[in-house]
Amino acid sequence: MDKQILIIILGTAVVTYLPRMLPLVVLSRVRLPEVFLRWLSYVPAAVLAALLVPGLLLPDGKLSLAANPYLLAAIPTGFVALKTRSMALTILTGMVAMVLIQR
Repeated sequence: MDKQILIIILGTAVVTYLPRMLPLVVLSRVRLPEVFLRWLSYVPAAVLAALLVPGLLLPDGKLSLAANPYLLAAIPTGFVALKTRSMALTILTGMVAMVLIQR
């Protein structure tokens, strides 16, 4: 293997690993305020919403509320996700909903 490629691989490994490990090491020794921990609990839902909403509401790059199969399939899928908390059942519901809507 070329020495330059090995250096690139090791460099990218360090750049990927450090931002994940440093906060873990530093924050494991500190008692975080309750308000900060509560704020952190909303981060996963906010990230999920940021990833899903553009795909559901803007499938072709413009706002589409009528005749939007993605939005229609998201309704039963979201309901199943909230009621069952089952990843497998939620994915299955979304797939079945899309098949039925696209018929």
